[in-house]
Amino acid sequence: MKALLTGTSRGLGAAIAANLLDRGASVLGLARHENAALGERFGKHFSQVAIDLSDTDALARWLAGDALSRFIGDADDVLLINNAGTVAPVGPPGHQGARAVAQAVALNVAAPLMLADAFITATARARDRRILHISSGAARSAYAGWSVYCATKAALDHHARAVAEDALPRLRICSLAPGVIDTDMQQQVRISDKALFPARPRFEALKREGALVAPADCAARLVDFLLSSGFGAQPTADLRAA
Repeated sequence: MKALLTGTSRGLGAAIAANLLDRGASVLGLARHENAALGERFGKHFSQVAIDLSDTDALARWLAGDALSRFIGDADDVLLINNAGTVAPVGPPGHQGARAVAQAVALNVAAPLMLADAFITATARARDRRILHISSGAARSAYAGWSVYCATKAALDHHARAVAEDALPRLRICSLAPGVIDTDMQQQVRISDKALFPARPRFEALKREGALVAPADCAARLVDFLLSSGFGAQPTADLRAA
């Protein structure tokens, strides 16, 4: 089994990579920074590409090469996990900034869709190929101050629904909300300006009450879901209900 995974430098992405590697998969990680700890622990089984996924030109150039097809090779079982994302910019329109909006859309939407397209081409002969978008409850519930984040995550959900309608052979896809995880992103949420993100007290309470899920625990459940026989039966799902 081989897996292409974004956002492996830390947090949930690093935890998913470790879980897959522990299960014997080979993983190719795409992230802005390499993960030295995973590299040392898993050696040749964990390949890394340092790339800014919000730079669509850089990603397009990488995808135009043969690195992805060489990694996949003749593998029968292949996975794409689009995990990398950003919650910024936080605030209502008028406080976001054109560049920050463009970077968020590039990272949260353009990169996953570009990778999905290239992955499907590169895995045409695979026996079982699966795409997992890491979505969010924010894709389905609106939050003041999170219009960009909500919209970009909703885009992943609808992409999964449309690809499911395409009914491509031997392809399963799901956009999955993983729950609230104790990552750097949650720390950013808790230090957001309350005037720009009124729901901040709710997330502060989740941390205070110990309601955040550890990345390793979430990764274990997420990979179980991804590898299950029922994966892709529905194009969107919530891990807390899976």
